Amino acid sequence: MTRTRLAARGPECSRIVYGTWRLLAASPTTQDINRRLHACLELGITTIDTAEIYGLYEVEKQLGEALALSPGLRDKFEIVTKAGIYVPCAYHPERRTAHYNATGPRLVKSLEKSLRWLGTDHVELFLVHRPDWLTRADDTASGLNALLRDGKIRAAGVSNYSVSQFDLLSACMDQPLVTNQIEFHLLHTAPIDDGTLHQCEGLGVLPMAWSPLAGGRLFDPANPAAVRLATLVTRMAARYPGVTLEQLAYAWILAHPSRPVVVIGTNRLERLQAAAQADHLVLEREDWYALWEAAQGRQIP
Repeated sequence: MTRTRLAARGPECSRIVYGTWRLLAASPTTQDINRRLHACLELGITTIDTAEIYGLYEVEKQLGEALALSPGLRDKFEIVTKAGIYVPCAYHPERRTAHYNATGPRLVKSLEKSLRWLGTDHVELFLVHRPDWLTRADDTASGLNALLRDGKIRAAGVSNYSVSQFDLLSACMDQPLVTNQIEFHLLHTAPIDDGTLHQCEGLGVLPMAWSPLAGGRLFDPANPAAVRLATLVTRMAARYPGVTLEQLAYAWILAHPSRPVVVIGTNRLERLQAAAQADHLVLEREDWYALWEAAQGRQIP
């Protein structure tokens, strides 16, 4: 697995990142999660992406318990977590409405809870999960800067920020933001045109791409784009023997010149293995554009 650095002052990470949004989907035991983490390490996937809200505030706790089963296991991973989204649920029955809160004190409180759940004294990267429409950038930055000074986070970044939102927050930071985790895949190519990926490239900041398989829509036979892509992959088989649409979708993202890292969301070992193999899959230029055209259902402009 290729390793890369998100930014000049950012953490190193594996090019494929293990995302935990669906970690609890099949009700795994702590031992099941521990075995999955060891499988990731064997494949060279050393970066874990999680968030306070995942599993309605349950994922971080169970992830921490799984890490604790193997002494020293936590130190073999780079942990990325996020905060800023708050919703009513059994864990927080006092909340009335889903909302964003990226005020400095709220981010500090959330991160400190994440550290307790994860069983660690720091994370390699902390992201503001969504832009908060009611909080000034300097307020958000005050919390991130305090966490950086205290060593509780090694680097800070954002998720789902626009170019202007990224610039505004970055201008308030003592240490530059190191990534923007965004939705980017064959069925959502807006970051190519809206300036997000250009900004990352210009700043030397590697983006993180979430939902690389479009939440499974790439394989939905009722989706015309999925049908076109499946047909194209069959035609491309001679050039990429044994390669699946899933692997080509990852390789398509990895090939972009902004050099994204890919956050995968599977819990199945065989799909973890397939994702790891995609790290070394090099697409021919015409095939990259052919995948774009099949996904979009039109020719390039």
